Amino acid sequence: MNFTKMQAAGNDFILINSFEEKLGDYSNLAEKLCHRKYGIGADGILIPEKSEIGDIKMIYFNSDGSQSAMCGNGIRCFSKYIYENKLVEKKSFSVETGDGLKYIQLTVDKENVVNTVKVDMGEGTLDPKKLPVALDKNEIINEKINIKGKEYTFSTILTGVIHTVIFVNTFDNLDINGIGREIEIHPLFPEKTNVNFVKIIDKNNVEIRTWERGAGRTLACGTGSCGTVALGNYLNLLDNDVNVHTEGGVLNISMKGKRIYMEGSATTVFKGVI
Repeated sequence: MNFTKMQAAGNDFILINSFEEKLGDYSNLAEKLCHRKYGIGADGILIPEKSEIGDIKMIYFNSDGSQSAMCGNGIRCFSKYIYENKLVEKKSFSVETGDGLKYIQLTVDKENVVNTVKVDMGEGTLDPKKLPVALDKNEIINEKINIKGKEYTFSTILTGVIHTVIFVNTFDNLDINGIGREIEIHPLFPEKTNVNFVKIIDKNNVEIRTWERGAGRTLACGTGSCGTVALGNYLNLLDNDVNVHTEGGVLNISMKGKRIYMEGSATTVFKGVI
């Protein structure tokens, strides 16, 4: 089977052309291919399929074999892949995801190589029933959660997938992996949650550390970056245009009203056969 390994802000993915390969069970395939000792190694797999409502459909499975409706860094890799492999031959197009249609705008160089990808991510929602969060509230903003004897203040939003955001003053002595895992599987979150620890530098810059549902600690998360900026904007902590400094790179997240736009690069790491 031919594959392409890609990364966006250090979030890495395996892309496979389903129009040319017989793939079988996507969940099992993701677990095997994403294993960093016995497989290729990645945070997830991305697979293009035909769409009846958009120009193309994106299927995403996490490294643990679970399917996710959306992946922000993943859709940038996906968009670069399908354009450079001529599955879609337009610089502006729509991608069907589990979270509906996402609209893509590519910046392409003279060699027809994609430099940056801008994604209209739509609007986030704070509705606890859609997240879901097991609290009888109209929105999950500045709630309290106790993890290993310590209380944390969190807010939760849906930006394609659920994201819980904790604003912190420092990352020093913060057990991101341990706390992230405990919050991910906490009974408050019936379908688990992604967790983002965020340090505000100023109103236009934040640093973020991410624990992803189904993937563990990752160097970046596009939907998490979007959720962070949307929540920060809602709480009047951040402006409408924010640079999100992840461990793997910088994303630009901008707000127009409630609508969220994500822009960043994507890179092809290598191609191979397995």
